[in-house]
Amino acid sequence: MLKDLLRGTGVALVTPFDEQGAVDFKALERLVHFVIDGGVNYVVTLGTTGETPTLSKEEKRDVIQCTFSSVAARVPVVIGAGGNNTPHVIEEIASFPVEKAAAILSASPYYNKPSQEGIYQHYKAIAESTTRPIILYNVPGRTGSNMTAETTVRLARDFANINGIKEASGNLAQCMQILRDAPADFMVVSGDDNLAMAQVALGMDGVISVAANCFPKDFSRMISLALGNDFATARTLSNRLLVGYDLLFAENNPAGVKAFLAELGIIKNYLRLPVVPLSQGLHQQVRTYLGTLRESGIHA
Repeated sequence: MLKDLLRGTGVALVTPFDEQGAVDFKALERLVHFVIDGGVNYVVTLGTTGETPTLSKEEKRDVIQCTFSSVAARVPVVIGAGGNNTPHVIEEIASFPVEKAAAILSASPYYNKPSQEGIYQHYKAIAESTTRPIILYNVPGRTGSNMTAETTVRLARDFANINGIKEASGNLAQCMQILRDAPADFMVVSGDDNLAMAQVALGMDGVISVAANCFPKDFSRMISLALGNDFATARTLSNRLLVGYDLLFAENNPAGVKAFLAELGIIKNYLRLPVVPLSQGLHQQVRTYLGTLRESGIHA
């Protein structure tokens, strides 16, 4: 069952670039080793944190292959494939080596702002085009529209291979409705790092995280403790990371997490337009915060 296979912390990997703007595959390999050694339960490649709108088809395929090679079957791999052109998403999934993936993570269509019926029909077409498990991704802050709990539950009930959702609406009442009404084997994970511990308390199965790129040991441990109902210890870790969550998303994702990873020596601090690196003042706050974490015993 997918919710057992992907229980805990998944990490939405960034895509490292070099000085010339090309994908830095050596850095991607270092990042994969870093997060797996840090205890994440699975990795997500080509999520929106990976700057996928700026990657070519060839680059996406190469990133997938590098991810699988670097992971070397140590943890499951989820492949991101989403967009606002339904036939294009279906074509992209058909061109990816999805047979090796635990699931496909597919964001709700952005910019078009479809109706709930349009969202349903979009996912229906994708589900009917593949036999692989599909994880819905509701992220209104990026897409401009919310997928309601009713639409999520309808999709979960109607399609055997729609097996989960990354819920990033930030609406706890909506999350609770999904948890109440979806089939028992439907996986529900958080898409909001700062809410993940609380959402596990509501009954979620874990998180697909940005923060786990740069805080893999302590973030993964926090989620594991929460899943084990040790919220007192989990809360201590979460409280220490609260400032980090704010810094990660203060200007742009993945500008924040790439600044952290550059300071840790995992990648170089390059992004593709229209995303730019953090402003100098905010980057200094990242540097200062990392020093504070090290002094307090947090693994960073």
